[in-house]
Amino acid sequence: MTDTPKRQAPVAYQLRVAGHLDQHWSAWFGDLDLAHEEDGTTSLTGAIADQAALHGLLVKIRDLGVTLITVTVVDRQGARQY
Repeated sequence: MTDTPKRQAPVAYQLRVAGHLDQHWSAWFGDLDLAHEEDGTTSLTGAIADQAALHGLLVKIRDLGVTLITVTVVDRQGARQY
């Protein structure tokens, strides 16, 4: 018998994209917080349920035609940038 994988709790991510997105896009990104940064980028931050949800979010960013700058995992052990 094989072990079934354990369901992981949502992980918080911060995605940074080039440019300042209008606030009306925040609803399209669900529960993520949208913040304009001083360097001219936009940060999208919040819990993402699983890898499938993360990939869906990346597809939305691609479909908008904006440049993805960073994807950072934000957890209790600190932030890791990918």
